[in-house]
Amino acid sequence: MEKQKKKLADYFPIIREREEIAREIQENPTMLETYNTWSEEHKQEFLDICTGTKGVKMLYDSYFKEIFNPEYDYERLSKLLSAILCKKVTVKQILPNDTTRIGDETSLIITDIVVELEDKTLANIEVQKIGYLFAGERASCYSADMLLRQYKRLRDQAKEHFSYKEIKPVYTIVLFENSPKVFKEYPDEYIHRFSTVSDTGLSLNMLQNYVFIPIDIFLQKLHNEGIKNELDAWLTFLGCDEPDYIIKLIEEYPYFKKLYADLYEMCKNVERMIEMFSKELQVLDKNTVKYMIDELQEELDGKNAELDTANATIADLNATITSKDDTIANLKSVVDLLKSENQNAEKEHIKKMLKDGRTSEAIVEFCDYPMELVLEVKEELEKAN
Repeated sequence: MEKQKKKLADYFPIIREREEIAREIQENPTMLETYNTWSEEHKQEFLDICTGTKGVKMLYDSYFKEIFNPEYDYERLSKLLSAILCKKVTVKQILPNDTTRIGDETSLIITDIVVELEDKTLANIEVQKIGYLFAGERASCYSADMLLRQYKRLRDQAKEHFSYKEIKPVYTIVLFENSPKVFKEYPDEYIHRFSTVSDTGLSLNMLQNYVFIPIDIFLQKLHNEGIKNELDAWLTFLGCDEPDYIIKLIEEYPYFKKLYADLYEMCKNVERMIEMFSKELQVLDKNTVKYMIDELQEELDGKNAELDTANATIADLNATITSKDDTIANLKSVVDLLKSENQNAEKEHIKKMLKDGRTSEAIVEFCDYPMELVLEVKEELEKAN
């Protein structure tokens, strides 16, 4: 007999049946009203998550903050950051996130939390559903803002005893569920770390560090190569909702079973799950609109640049044509002048021969001048005499 394929419910018995959840929604007017505003696709997705048909989307803000809430368990966020930063770190506290976002950028961000580590280092963990344009430039602005906040806080605390040596490194960590185009040019790399280094080998304590993680590219590697290390395990937990890979994850890394158990404990409260899921859909709608606007603006900017280039080329061609027209006009003037001078010379020659007694017919025959020109010169001579 063929061995039956394992399901998530085999590992988490608290997972409820689809019919039971659907019945509970139908019997609650408030839940049903919200549920009926969703598309059929989102209804099925919600039921898939609650019944273990698919895994919970951990990159959703509500679920991410619930599982990684340091007030509940500092260890989880510490382990995640340790895997990303390749060194053991311990989260000390969550800091108020009063970072000033530029324009409407908050609509592109799913999760954005700032933590202080035990050694006073700051880390900003940001999750983006759709990767925005100019990722490097924006991350640099947020990193600078975080560094300045730290500087002001330490300066206010120490006052006249403040020293720059007290300022600690800052890490800006960005996870993309759908990464920008530039990351897709590196299909074999799913973590990109940036820091400031000298081109001479000089070592200075430069404080700004960046980590970009395109989850979509990681998932492609996961399907081909599986889970190879602890970082892969964390990224699988964050980005993969396929039950087969979740089962592999909890079998190879049992630590994650407790995290999933907490998620499915949340799923038992259907009313709360509907509120959380509805909020995520609203954020997703804003993300999509903002992303489309940015993409269209970039396309428009590109078309405008192409149009400017074409107009410049046309202007250059017009200038070239005008220059050539001027040259042709000048050459025509020279030719006309030469023709005039040549005709005057011919007339003088004809006059001389007529004065020497040559007949008009003889001049035409021997010199091949037009008869009209000879007769014209002859007439001029007769009038002059």
